[in-house]
Amino acid sequence: MAKELLALQVVPGRVLKISLQDGAVRTLVEDAGPRPDGITVDQGTVYWTTMGAPAVDPATPGEAGLDFSRRNGGLHAFDPGTGARREVVPTGVITTGKQLTRDGAGSLYWSDREGHRVTRVRSDGTGLTDLVTTPVGDGIPGECVGVAVDPARGHLYWTQKGPAKGGRGRIFRAGLELPAGADAANRSDVELLWSDLPEPIDLHLDGDWLYWTDRGAAPNGNTLNRAPLPAPGAPGGAPEILATGFAEAIGLAVDHDAGFAYVCDLGGHLRAVPLPGGPAAGQDPREIVTLPDPLTGLCLLPSA
Repeated sequence: MAKELLALQVVPGRVLKISLQDGAVRTLVEDAGPRPDGITVDQGTVYWTTMGAPAVDPATPGEAGLDFSRRNGGLHAFDPGTGARREVVPTGVITTGKQLTRDGAGSLYWSDREGHRVTRVRSDGTGLTDLVTTPVGDGIPGECVGVAVDPARGHLYWTQKGPAKGGRGRIFRAGLELPAGADAANRSDVELLWSDLPEPIDLHLDGDWLYWTDRGAAPNGNTLNRAPLPAPGAPGGAPEILATGFAEAIGLAVDHDAGFAYVCDLGGHLRAVPLPGGPAAGQDPREIVTLPDPLTGLCLLPSA
């Protein structure tokens, strides 16, 4: 069972270490770059994406006034043992780095929102491969946000959240490898599993269940959801809502052994949600910590 989580604070960009026992917070990386969003740990190294610095329209308040179309996102690595930090890919490779995950075999996967793609690279920066691209002309409905991988079954999952509070979110599945003769924009194996979701964000695969956060409009948005993985060629079943009332739900981590899902949001809240049928079933969700700044990416920190 994990004892700590790693969470990303958006502004100022930091990587935080949070105790699950008492909610104690300390900073692991002080300057994580502009608007960090996705985080994972592989072989003791911490990796995270950044969305990059947006162009700001002073006449338009809030997120609507932020233009992330400049190609200045990043993928970063930090070794807690040595303090060494490096860039996994060069500047200009990523437009807007979103959720990040790993396959346990040395490769990292992330969604690039304004880049309209899902990409893979080995942790040493080699083997850069776009696995999915969507037409830029699709606009916001084609923007990729969440990502999860299932190496055992050879599957890739990703979300396209759609317009804010728009009820047009989708979750897709394809193979982890490009079909013979295909490229990232021309795949014959893409399955649309769920559509007309409020606004699905981050994904987490746990066994035969897919979990996701949704920052869309209530009652089905700003929720933690799960559904069983559908059979090949079959659509996804109706999602089960496990928790509601988040303040723009984003980050997600699932600890199967402990029986909890952890969710953080742009309101700075980090909550633990008991999983049905698990060792914590029947408990009420609890607040682990509330911080004054928005939180995005989240992952379990493996016990030493």
